[in-house]
Amino acid sequence: MNKINPKKLLNSKWTAVTPINKEKHFIISKMQFDEEGIVVVDCCIEAVMSKRAMTINWLDLKDESHWLQGWK
Repeated sequence: MNKINPKKLLNSKWTAVTPINKEKHFIISKMQFDEEGIVVVDCCIEAVMSKRAMTINWLDLKDESHWLQGWK
């Protein structure tokens, strides 16, 4: 299980264990927090090669069977 601090998630690098649309390397490009700035409301991940962005649940990044921290 990957340990993630939501405050440091922005601009972090991730590798998909199983490529998504032939893309493997991603970066967290946008984060949106609630009014109090504590709870993550929205997380946008962007493919490095194609610049295609998609919204994901940031808690999915904790699953090491799908995501590895950093670029591998």
